[in-house]
Amino acid sequence: MQNGITVTLPTALVRLFPGSPNAVELKAASVRELIDQLDERWPGIRDRLMDSRPAIRRHINIYVAGEKASLKTPLQPGARVTSLTAMSGG
Repeated sequence: MQNGITVTLPTALVRLFPGSPNAVELKAASVRELIDQLDERWPGIRDRLMDSRPAIRRHINIYVAGEKASLKTPLQPGARVTSLTAMSGG
């Protein structure tokens, strides 16, 4: 898929959805739309990334081109989206 959005998912999430890759290319206009498309391919993944408000879950960080994103963040063709689980502890 040319000029699609490349999204990288954390290994911890990929393990919960057998057959899902660590990286996938999709076409989406926003982070919300991207998550919806992931959920179409792997039902239930939306609930791991978003809460009921809806918003990105507190323990998940999504970055677009290295900048922290929200569900409303627009995506340009060729964008790179990275989803990471937050680190905690001390």
